[in-house]
Amino acid sequence: MEASDVRQKLKELMVAELNLEGRSPADIDDAAPLFGEGLGLDSLDALQLAMTIEEHFGVTIPEGPEARPIFASVNAIVAHLVGAEARSPAGGHPQAPG
Repeated sequence: MEASDVRQKLKELMVAELNLEGRSPADIDDAAPLFGEGLGLDSLDALQLAMTIEEHFGVTIPEGPEARPIFASVNAIVAHLVGAEARSPAGGHPQAPG
């Protein structure tokens, strides 16, 4: 999957799964922080987002401090997803957990 496709799908999932009322995927700045002054997500949102990413993209998100840089921004998540896809032994197509 191309990074632009991953970015668009991720933003659509964020709006739908995190109940970002009044926002559209286009409203989410790719480089803005997801937490605090940025998008305003909290720790529960991080958990929901991690589960959503794992379900829809088949990529495991580490727990604890290792997840912090991944959740820095949309760009950081996309880089993790594209990198994980490239490292996948399934030829770049990770399978969703079943």
